Amino acid sequence: MKENKSAYKTRFEWSYLKPAYWPSWLAVFFLLLVALLPLSVSDKLAYLLGGLARRVNAKRRRIARRNIELCFPSLSTEEKKNFLRRNFRAQIRSVLHYGVFWWMPVPILKRYFEIRGQEYIEASRQAGRSVILLTAHSVALEASLAISYYYPVTGFIKTIKNKLTNWLVFCGRSRLGAVLYRREAGLRPIIKDVRAGQVLLYFVDEDLGRERSLFAPFFGVEKATVPVLGRLADICNADVLPCMSCYDEKQHKYIINIMPPIDDFPQGDDSLDAVKMNQYLERAVNLCPEQYFWTFKLFRTRPDEDDKLY
Repeated sequence: MKENKSAYKTRFEWSYLKPAYWPSWLAVFFLLLVALLPLSVSDKLAYLLGGLARRVNAKRRRIARRNIELCFPSLSTEEKKNFLRRNFRAQIRSVLHYGVFWWMPVPILKRYFEIRGQEYIEASRQAGRSVILLTAHSVALEASLAISYYYPVTGFIKTIKNKLTNWLVFCGRSRLGAVLYRREAGLRPIIKDVRAGQVLLYFVDEDLGRERSLFAPFFGVEKATVPVLGRLADICNADVLPCMSCYDEKQHKYIINIMPPIDDFPQGDDSLDAVKMNQYLERAVNLCPEQYFWTFKLFRTRPDEDDKLY
């Protein structure tokens, strides 16, 4: 197979063994130990550590609380507090499960996830259409990459300053064959991959600033939205399927929920496409709202620059 020179790659370096990286190696050792535990046990640990994380991380707690207030105004004060508590527990649980998704042998890993809606991918491919998964930023992000066990997958990766952590994340996310690119690579290699039959995991719900965005409602709040998905779908002759990964606490299993293709999309108008995209993102998030990344500054960029929400 011809080497993909545009794809992101990183390799182990002997400098990662220096003392500066020892705290990171301790974290790796801890995650390895947790990966050996039954998920029911690590879930109880997440319950305890999630409460601790919520108390000590005041910045993220304030951001999440503000997002919950904005997006779920009908909830009572106590319901919002419980929502916040469960969100932090879900985030810590997903971190504790990194070792499972990154290092567990694949035959064992398959026990820990289930794909629902896979028939929608199959239907699109059988109709000769490309597939883009409009993937919400669930705290169970790593679970979404399990799709690459069944299909060739392409997508973007955000690099991390800590080089050891960056290498570990890259290895974990690409080990089942996903081809990943930095945003600096642009859309051209992604378009080429999707046209060639790879499934694109497309995360589009971060606030990337005013210059790259237009505004569209998200849970009733105007949000800076990157208007690229409609153009991608058109260029790639692709169906867009919303996707949300959720953790089922009763089954102790990750459920990757794939929804039917967005109807009448794209419409050829960036504003209309952005509105529809956010509507379907909402539907995906509502499958397990407490497991979304509410600690992001989702509404940092405002239509009125003097209107500060955080």
